[in-house]
Amino acid sequence: MWRLKEVGHKARPRDTGLDDFKLKRREQEKSLRQARRDQQLVSRRLLLHEDDDDGEGAMDTRTIPSGEQLVELVRGLKTGGDKRMSLRELRRALGDPDVQLMFVKLENSMHVVVGLLSGLDDQCRVEAGKCLHALSHSPHPEIGRACLLATPYLLTYLSGQSARFTELCLYTLGNLCPENEAIRKKLLAQGIVPSLAQCMQNHSGTLAVLEAAAFTLSQLLQAKDVEQIVPLVLTSGMTSHLLAGLSSDPEYGIGAAIECAWCLHYLGCSESSSSVLVSQGALARCSTVLVTLGGAVTHGESLEGLELLIWPLLRCVGNLLVHRGVCEELVEVRVTDCRLLAALCVFAQGFLHTHPALARESLWVLNNLTADSAAWCSAVVCSGLVPVLIQLMPFSQGINSMVLRTLGNVAYQGTASSLQLAQAGLLPALCATLKMADTEVVTLSLEVLYLLVASSAQVAEEFVQLKGVPVLEMMLFNSEEPLRLRASHIIDHLLPQPVVDGS
Repeated sequence: MWRLKEVGHKARPRDTGLDDFKLKRREQEKSLRQARRDQQLVSRRLLLHEDDDDGEGAMDTRTIPSGEQLVELVRGLKTGGDKRMSLRELRRALGDPDVQLMFVKLENSMHVVVGLLSGLDDQCRVEAGKCLHALSHSPHPEIGRACLLATPYLLTYLSGQSARFTELCLYTLGNLCPENEAIRKKLLAQGIVPSLAQCMQNHSGTLAVLEAAAFTLSQLLQAKDVEQIVPLVLTSGMTSHLLAGLSSDPEYGIGAAIECAWCLHYLGCSESSSSVLVSQGALARCSTVLVTLGGAVTHGESLEGLELLIWPLLRCVGNLLVHRGVCEELVEVRVTDCRLLAALCVFAQGFLHTHPALARESLWVLNNLTADSAAWCSAVVCSGLVPVLIQLMPFSQGINSMVLRTLGNVAYQGTASSLQLAQAGLLPALCATLKMADTEVVTLSLEVLYLLVASSAQVAEEFVQLKGVPVLEMMLFNSEEPLRLRASHIIDHLLPQPVVDGS
């Protein structure tokens, strides 16, 4: 019932106010998912080089050339001398934003560098590539447009044999992708998608190249016109490389896996790609990796940096689960062991204090998994996870509200589920959340309580015995009208009425 997409349910007697509330909540959840989809995480990467003067790769201000010195430097690249050393000096100078602007405004400066990039001297080619990489790190649109002269060569070199140079070209292209539609369209027209696919194929065993290629692809997939890009990616064969990248060797870090996971997340945000991604194994693969990571958290392994991989995996799975039919397919794959459910709860507990937003994200996936799915709701109960969820109900920052949505999904399944929730101790926890100041939490608590007491007189009687009626009666005086109406409806129509002494 709380799935982040409007889904149909069988007709059931309902209070009109509650139906209106549900409709409003679904619209709010659609907005939440849209915001989750639209959040831009574009960034730029600046590679460090062995000959950098310090750890930042920046240049000492004493060596930053003046305008006249920059002109002489460019002239030297044209006329002769040690061009490799001149390019190295230029690259260091281009670490300064002012020098970057001065450089691209010099007549023929970019043509000189691009000429050396496309030349026969391997060392000069690499140094020219480093100069372009330094320029690509600038957010200034004029500099990005100037770099378009070099993009055909950068794309061509993606099919080369040198992994280090390929990595440099990839990060340069990735830096140029975000925020500039003209550059992005030009790169698409020049064939960046098939070039990335070929690059992943040629360097399938090189994690550094895979990480760089996935970074570039993730930058590309954050474009506003992404719906035109997604089909190109899905038919390019890159999905298999992205999925393989999720099992990066921990010895070399998880950078490649993180970038691949973000690509899968952005692909999963597209309405048109969900079924294709599922058929290509994305949902099952991401779920398996989450289960593995859940085991790592459970066994007390170091959590440092782990959340960077868990986050995009959760978003990918959560978004794919929104689409009709996907949840049913996953049921067939994983309902037998329920390890994914356990992993989600492990994340919610393990990151509750260090990364509460990630804990909430885990519960969001759990909500999507159980929405409109009797099998998964039953699995939550049978796996003994309800007490774990109840323990999270006192926590704010959206934790308790997402727990209430998931428990509401379970309660929606009927009398048996409601009785199991009550037996697990949900009613005392609801009495506590009904007293909270957060209107959303109180509203959701009333919704879950409604489902529980409406399904079973036994549960309704237990709520009365827990002195829950006075809590509802307080709302009749201290709450907003929608809450007063719902509280009043539960008291008058769903709870046993006190016996009036007729004597």
